[in-house]
Amino acid sequence: MTELVVSAESWPIRGSFTISRGAKTKVDVVLVELVDGDFKGYGECVPYARYGESCNSVTEQVESLRQDIEQGMDRIQLQHALPPGAARNALDCAFWDLQAKVSQQRVWELLGLPSMQPMTTAYTLSLDSPENMYKAALKNADRPLLKLKLAGEGDIERVRGVRKGAPKARLIVDANEGWDVGIYRRLVPELLQLGVEMIEQPLPAAGDQALLKLERPIPICADESCHASESLKQVVDRYDMINIKLDKTGGLTEALRLRKAAEAGGLQIMVGCMLATSLAMAPATLVAQGAAIVDLDGPLLLERDRPSGLRFDRGLVFPPQRGLWG
Repeated sequence: MTELVVSAESWPIRGSFTISRGAKTKVDVVLVELVDGDFKGYGECVPYARYGESCNSVTEQVESLRQDIEQGMDRIQLQHALPPGAARNALDCAFWDLQAKVSQQRVWELLGLPSMQPMTTAYTLSLDSPENMYKAALKNADRPLLKLKLAGEGDIERVRGVRKGAPKARLIVDANEGWDVGIYRRLVPELLQLGVEMIEQPLPAAGDQALLKLERPIPICADESCHASESLKQVVDRYDMINIKLDKTGGLTEALRLRKAAEAGGLQIMVGCMLATSLAMAPATLVAQGAAIVDLDGPLLLERDRPSGLRFDRGLVFPPQRGLWG
């Protein structure tokens, strides 16, 4: 019989982290543990208020399946038992981890994938004043890829500051739905001149149909507009890329399915994360192999990480160790 253990945890952020929707100093996660004899599988998720989630609501979703799990529910049945979201993500990843440990194989071996390789990951600069973002860029100028959180007013000054502070870094930006069409039209030509390579979710998801009529000289990536595979039909003509996050897809299983379908539809792939520990990043590193953009820097923004956390070195993120996950 598989035993379920679920708990909520808080992890302090190094300083604070600000996007267009607000700032926070800690990240709240839900940890799921599946126990089968001597084997334990782990999964971590981040409940996101933007999608109506909280630690309490996610814990309740997970707990609602306790009897089913103890009676033999498997990962495949899970896909139909819960909708895409944080709760299913934690359980799905715990199932994968448990299967890997029971079988004495790594998850990529179970999937028939090649050995995993280190990847360049973006490093995120929190939304701040142009001067402070310049200072943050200067401090991180040796990183190969910087991601800037933007909000609308003052964004060009922010990007100019970062470009001045890190002249050799590749730049991508994320507006977190903070722009409107007027801001988009005004900023894009200047961002093009500053060498910005991608713009993530410039418009609110509810109003992104406007992208159908806008020129896209810089590739546009869907984040809040794309969750799981059923979202693709609504984004394929509006965006050039999608940001796959396991907390949105509801786990590794659906994330892999979404990537395959998106690539078949001609979309480029970005693999991103919520702010969380290395346990949440580890399954995403499988989806991120060969992706156009990888943004799995969550642990770097925390005060501390889990034991056996992911290795980060010179802008690279390395595959997870057995002691962490998978």
